[in-house]
Amino acid sequence: MSQKLELKLNFDVNLDEYLKKHHPNITDYHILTKSLDSRGAPRGKKPVYFYILEVVKKGGSFQEESESFKTKKLSSTPIIIGAGPAGLFAALRFQEYGIKCKIIERGQVATKRMLDISQYWKKGILNTESNVCYGEGGAGLFSDGKLITRVKSDYISYVMKKLVEFGAPEETAYISNPHLGSNKIRVIITKITDYLKEKGHEFFYNIRVDELLYEADKVIGVKLSDGRELRSEHILLATGHSAKEMYYHLNENKVAMKAKSFAVGVRIEHPRKKLDRMQHGKFADELEAARYRLSYHDKQSDKGAYSFCMCPGGYVLSSGTDSDGIVVNGMSNFARNSPWSNSAIVVSVKSPEDVGEDLFAGLRFQESIEKKAYELSKELATGRELPAMTVGEFLKEKLNSKDLPVSSSPSKIIKANFISIFPRFVVEHLKVALKEFDRKIQGFLDHEALLIAPETRTSAPLTILRDKDTLESISHQGLYPCGEGAGYAGGITSAAVDGIRVVESILKKN
Repeated sequence: MSQKLELKLNFDVNLDEYLKKHHPNITDYHILTKSLDSRGAPRGKKPVYFYILEVVKKGGSFQEESESFKTKKLSSTPIIIGAGPAGLFAALRFQEYGIKCKIIERGQVATKRMLDISQYWKKGILNTESNVCYGEGGAGLFSDGKLITRVKSDYISYVMKKLVEFGAPEETAYISNPHLGSNKIRVIITKITDYLKEKGHEFFYNIRVDELLYEADKVIGVKLSDGRELRSEHILLATGHSAKEMYYHLNENKVAMKAKSFAVGVRIEHPRKKLDRMQHGKFADELEAARYRLSYHDKQSDKGAYSFCMCPGGYVLSSGTDSDGIVVNGMSNFARNSPWSNSAIVVSVKSPEDVGEDLFAGLRFQESIEKKAYELSKELATGRELPAMTVGEFLKEKLNSKDLPVSSSPSKIIKANFISIFPRFVVEHLKVALKEFDRKIQGFLDHEALLIAPETRTSAPLTILRDKDTLESISHQGLYPCGEGAGYAGGITSAAVDGIRVVESILKKN
């Protein structure tokens, strides 16, 4: 019989040696959770790890739990639109029940996608169908591979175990901030799709779903960009937050949606070693690249500003999907060993207060910022380079004569006063938030810190409405909005969990 054991150990204490010395009657253990607390490190206090272990003592053994699935049948083959985390984990869950799917992805397979993206970063040649947002693996494939989530779900452990099963490090199942890195998650996604193909699931690549097929208030299939039509009584819509054409199509056919709030802002980039010392003090060289999570709420305006998608030892990427727009994002590889660390610093944008009453006002708000950023870059360079300025220049709203520090961006940066691309309230809230964050992390407003703009695709500005129990569209039978693009997830893990939830709902109903 196993027991739980909670431990608090200095970061440099070996767990195996500690257990042998202080708990010699323990014969085996599993790490359930592991988290680092380095808040006292800047003041010279040793960072500590908090562990929760499942242990067995002499004469005991672990009781292995395995989830069992009974084979089930559906009246028609499910169609999954989008091969991101939501779509792929939905397919994996269907497979557990012996159900095959058709998965439609507008972009390339993961291995070929990188070639299209490299062309964009290095030469500014954008493939509007295969890029950082579109393609096998979704946007999460090129955004650090972070698995952190704030959602509470029994399915999280399933997602983590599946990722380990397909090649993620064992620690993915228990550390508090699991991270695969963009290099590892590409390999894992390829293994997942290869597995699904071997099991008989059919993938359609480099082809869009241009229309859903309707019969009164029921969705009965899809029409592809090559004219083919596929029929099904179960359509999972997992297109991601950048497939704007789908939102317009749904609205034309009176699929229930509503505008929702989102956030926009900038990427802040620091030299990694400086940031590591801000966070870890004299222990910086002995610990992994430092992370942070920052937030500030302005009581007067009732607006929030916060860090998002923090990438230690990472890179700032150009991740737009429109030829006349610029969007930035961040990523890091598993080793997190680049000379820079970056994070989005964004301000909440409320709908309808900040954008207007129209359903698509949020989309237009995002597009306006992205196009202004492109026009600014085009005016000063080629339109490929990302507009950037130092924190000091941003706070003063004035460029100085000094050259910018070197950036991690493979698309390069251009010195530009980008203040005017944002609405005034975004600029003012960013200024206040940056100063507040400098109080929390001394040195955060370092003179070498760069701000790179704009970060606009933090989440979808719309929600495709669904029943809270069945997860089916409230206006159209057979349609199951799913994941980040539908407004029900905010990252790899939560999107994967949502895909699983939709499958379970479909099978429960049928």
